[in-house]
Formats: sequence, structure tokens, C-alpha cells
Amino acid sequence: MIKDNIAEVKENIERAAGKAKRDVCDVTLIAVSKTKPVEMIREAYDTGIRDFGENKVQEIMDKYDKLPGDIRWHMIGHLQTNKVKYIVDKVCMIHSVDSLKLAAEISKQAVKVSREIPILIEVNVGDEESKFGVTFDEAEDLIRQIAPLSGIKINGLMAVAPYTEDPEQNRGYFARLRQLSVDITSKNIDNVSMSVLSMGMTGDYGVAIEEGSTCVRVGTGIFGERDYSI
Repeated sequence: MIKDNIAEVKENIERAAGKAKRDVCDVTLIAVSKTKPVEMIREAYDTGIRDFGENKVQEIMDKYDKLPGDIRWHMIGHLQTNKVKYIVDKVCMIHSVDSLKLAAEISKQAVKVSREIPILIEVNVGDEESKFGVTFDEAEDLIRQIAPLSGIKINGLMAVAPYTEDPEQNRGYFARLRQLSVDITSKNIDNVSMSVLSMGMTGDYGVAIEEGSTCVRVGTGIFGERDYSI
């Protein structure tokens, strides 16, 4: 099942990239493996997937040593400052930075282990109370505050668009986030690159790619429905 699902997702990614006249190689598929056992992750790994996303620090810690060392782990969920130290040597990127306090802790812990951690600034594109992230208007100020910190590199923006059954309803959010990345790029802020746009999930990644996403985070579309009982 997982192998077939991944093949279908990759076909959809290729189709969306082609529609936008983009190189499919510019889009990274992150398999969102939260709540999924290592056996299922191995199955996805065996198809060639190397980028996996987790929402919780504990799950990264539990799975890290049980799976191949060439996996690139992405922290895509809300990250508490007191848990940064547990994953700073394990993740390839933190997608969900939404405060100077969190960035400062990532900086502190990254310096301790002599690493430079790529981070993304999370933008709450739908202005939803239930979601984390800064507003569009707050993003540049936060980036300017974080940019001078050691041990981190701002690589772009991330968003969790509102849940919708019609992905076209999120096109405007994705387009606006891409425009924000263009605007920030034009400011030439030191230690800031807008090379990564992490947007698009199982229900809307095709539209996200058409609007410029470079990272799509697909869980259900690969692994099936999540088991929240664990």
C-alpha cells in the first residue's frame, strides 16, 4: 500500500510541477510519519524516501536510533523551548519557528553541539486561533530579530493552510506566502535565504506546488489515516 501511495503522490507532484513549468527536482517530498511505527517508515524508506517529518520531539527520539542514519528528520510541529536540546543534533531542519524565544534557544543549543540548524519561520496564513505561527505582517520583523543569532540559518517560510475539502480555496494563501518570500528576499537580510517554501499537505499539495512550494508534507496520502490513540 505505502509503495503504491508514494508512487501516486510522486506522479501528482510531477503533474503539478509540470503544470507550473517547474522542475520536479525542486520539490522535496517529506513523508509525515507522526504516530506511524518504524515498520511503516522503513517501508517508505525502501522506496527511496529519505525526508521524514515528525510533530513531536518524543517521536523523533524514539525512532531516531531504530532507523537508518541517512534519514533527514524534519521537525514540523510546534516546538517547546525546553525540548529543543533533545533534537538539535538529530534534525536536518526545524520548520515551525514562530518566536524569538524559540529561535534563541535553538541558537543556544546548536552552538553547544557545533551545528548550524536550518530553520523556517512559520506563518499562520489563515489567521486561525487554533494554529501557531506569526501573521504576514509580523514575519519580517521576526526574521530581522532572529537573523543575527549564531548556530541557525533562516532558510524560508512554512505554513499550515486551513483545512478544506477544496484545495483551490487555499491557493490564495499559498500565493501570498510565496509573495512574502519574494519580498523578504528583496531586502537582502544577512543570514536569510528564502529558498524553502514548506507548504502543502495531503489535501492541497498539488495547488501548493503550482504556487511555488519547495517542500510538501504528506502523511495521510502515504501512510493512511493517523492513529491518535498512541
